[in-house]
Amino acid sequence: MLFDRVKPLDQILETASKRSLTRQLGAFDLTMLGIGAIIGTGIFVLTAVAANKAGPGMMYSFIIAGIVCALTALIYSEIAAMVPVAGSAYTYSYAVLGELIAWMVGWALILEYAVAAGAVAVGWSGYANGFLREIGFGLPLALTAGPGDTIKLADGTTAQGSFNLIACLISLLITWLLVIGTSKSAKVTAILVVIKVIALIAFIALALPAVDGKHFEPMLPNGWGTPLSGVGVLGAAASIFFAYVGFDAVSTAAEETKNPNRNIPIGLIGSLLVCTVFYLLVAYAAIGSTGAQPGGELSHSKEPLAYILRNLGYPQIGNWVAAAAIIALPSVILMMIFGQTRILFTMARDGLMPQEFASVHPKFHTPHVVTIVTGVAVSLFAAMFPVDALADISNSGTLFAFFVVAIGVMILRVQQPNRPRPFRTPLVWLVGPAAVAGCALLFVSLGWYTIKLFLIWAVIGLVVYFAYARSRSVLAHGERK
Repeated sequence: MLFDRVKPLDQILETASKRSLTRQLGAFDLTMLGIGAIIGTGIFVLTAVAANKAGPGMMYSFIIAGIVCALTALIYSEIAAMVPVAGSAYTYSYAVLGELIAWMVGWALILEYAVAAGAVAVGWSGYANGFLREIGFGLPLALTAGPGDTIKLADGTTAQGSFNLIACLISLLITWLLVIGTSKSAKVTAILVVIKVIALIAFIALALPAVDGKHFEPMLPNGWGTPLSGVGVLGAAASIFFAYVGFDAVSTAAEETKNPNRNIPIGLIGSLLVCTVFYLLVAYAAIGSTGAQPGGELSHSKEPLAYILRNLGYPQIGNWVAAAAIIALPSVILMMIFGQTRILFTMARDGLMPQEFASVHPKFHTPHVVTIVTGVAVSLFAAMFPVDALADISNSGTLFAFFVVAIGVMILRVQQPNRPRPFRTPLVWLVGPAAVAGCALLFVSLGWYTIKLFLIWAVIGLVVYFAYARSRSVLAHGERK
């Protein structure tokens, strides 16, 4: 039977207790990790992508994506508090929907985390390369973007990239940091979060007074958009969704969290609320101060917030915002690689990935093998692909995983109504279906090209499962590890 392998929640908790990671993160650490994972390329870079798809209507896009994420966060909080172990949506799916669905979720999460880390690295490199050009130390253009990306020059011409050197190097540096220890990573992330928040506050303070109502006309140059088109407000919302992704990375740290029943919901919902307020203020200030029509200057910028400040007559502060992005965006890469390694670590513990992925470093107590493998893959993604393509592909995996988790939580309410729930999703029979519908709407709004790539990735995943993982599964041999 394809769907006969379900790993009971009690067995998942037992497995984690036998081969667990060290619990060392508190509520503040998790909230900082969540904000660190959320505020990043989405707001610092994808503002330009959203402008090209929806124009000023991207304000609505931020709201739509934020609502879908808020609904999903409420769902995630319930299951994460019930199952405080590594693995995120993969683990939750295994407990409710069985091994095959769990494998497909885990496979999709590679798109969410590894590809997203590459997207953030590319977004970071746009600011880093722009900053280097401003101070006279710019790299050759061919080394500032991947072969699938184009660079718009000051004279209006374009150049083709070949290898994004800086994006590759930052990914490898972050990988090294993660290998040497989780608690060190959390402390560094907390500092970087403060830097990012200061940069956004500075942007809002300077751009908000320059808001002019004429920049919001026409508000919807590409309309609301239609399914599979990838443009309009819904198309931009599907891309902007990337700006909120990261809150679920908090749940992947559940096994390393002190008092997870209390702290996981605080980290998830708290970080999402803080970031939503910032996003709406930044989007309003960006549109109103400069304009955001498709095909305009903003839509072509690799460093949109710095570009806006320079355009408003604050070149030095624009450079400082760029510098803040350069310093702080690596925290997002860190959290994305962190999330990916913990999911692969858990899949290896279940026998679905090579056992080497579940090995823990004797000195640093981190899953070093899977971290190195993931980091090298991320560095190659970052070197070769443009940020918008990576972000949309990442979103497809994320939306699929969120969709499955929402269904799983509702099924669990029916199957095990008396199981202790430290956090209960309020109005679950309203929130759950709304989360499912929201994820489905954004998924079909990504555009047919991205959906096609996701389907190809899913088929590859099925082949790997039946050719390799299924026969090696712990449940296939009736083992309890």
